[in-house]
Amino acid sequence: MAKTIVSDIIILCPRLRVVALVDLDASRATAALDAKLASPAAHAYADCKVFPTVAEAARSMLSQTPHIAIVGAPPFARGTDIPGRDLELQLVEAFPRCALFVEKPVSSGPEDACWRVADVLAKKGTLVGVGYMLRHGGTRPVPEDVRLTITSADLTGVLTTATIKPSSSRPLTSVRKRPVPYVPQRLIPGLLGDLSRYFGGDVHLPSVVAHTVQPHEAPGKLSAKRFDEDLIPPENRLPRLTSATWKYRGGAVGTLTHVIALHGNTYDTEFEVYADGYRFKLVDPYGTPKLCIRRPGVAEEDVHVFKEDDPFRTELETFVDVVEERSSRDRVLSSYEDAIKTYELTWAIRRASEAAAASYA
Repeated sequence: MAKTIVSDIIILCPRLRVVALVDLDASRATAALDAKLASPAAHAYADCKVFPTVAEAARSMLSQTPHIAIVGAPPFARGTDIPGRDLELQLVEAFPRCALFVEKPVSSGPEDACWRVADVLAKKGTLVGVGYMLRHGGTRPVPEDVRLTITSADLTGVLTTATIKPSSSRPLTSVRKRPVPYVPQRLIPGLLGDLSRYFGGDVHLPSVVAHTVQPHEAPGKLSAKRFDEDLIPPENRLPRLTSATWKYRGGAVGTLTHVIALHGNTYDTEFEVYADGYRFKLVDPYGTPKLCIRRPGVAEEDVHVFKEDDPFRTELETFVDVVEERSSRDRVLSSYEDAIKTYELTWAIRRASEAAAASYA
């Protein structure tokens, strides 16, 4: 959540007061706090205290009610109603009027437990936003502009397609040691899956089909590697390729491809939406986004480049505005319930791909 905190400082400036840092690892929390106190943001952390648990923080802060809690703990510590993995429920019990800004994915636990958490948050009226920042874009909300264009032209999308190609020299070839969804700690497929759902709507989960290329297969052998992969058990390695297809409940089709094959240190990322006569293509959403629009009957596409794009700041600035009641709750584009649906899609992709891989064995 480092970028979130940086954006928070820029947005709130002298209004920001970080009053508590909750972490079971006191030495790590203290080191992080010391770094902040030695930075230009020191004024925001002057009254901050470190606590091992939410309950202890609540007992020590009876006279203060935080406005926002940044829930940046690892996904195994949140998103469920299982004791010890129920950070959101602990927070709303301790600070009933506090809004929650939750890191993605919402959890690494069972999907049904996530829905039970969502039910509690809804009943308590807790404002929750989840950090799927690509829905917001940067200084100009590119995805929302595309959605408005589709709506105003009375279009119905037929296809969303997302591709993410991290380089093989980046440390993406090690994998899960816990039973978590498809590459959740890397988050990128989840981000693009979420952007896909933002345009395509709800997914008919039984329709998800996925295939993989595994590291031991001939196409999966790479000439450039960051480390000796033989040190990692085969079952704990990321697939070199995961390709998934699904049907949206509205009738359109979605695809997502995640391939680890390029050399170097950069991502190659594209997202497209096709509708009647139109193609919207977003390139490099994590760097300098470029939006290419092909319109009916026009040979040349419109190209818009967005420099100094900061989706983290745009997302958090929007959330702060809602907390301060300067904007409607509708402006929180990634609600907790909606983020669970993205989480369910990542699980469906993982299960389908592993089932397919097992059938080839």
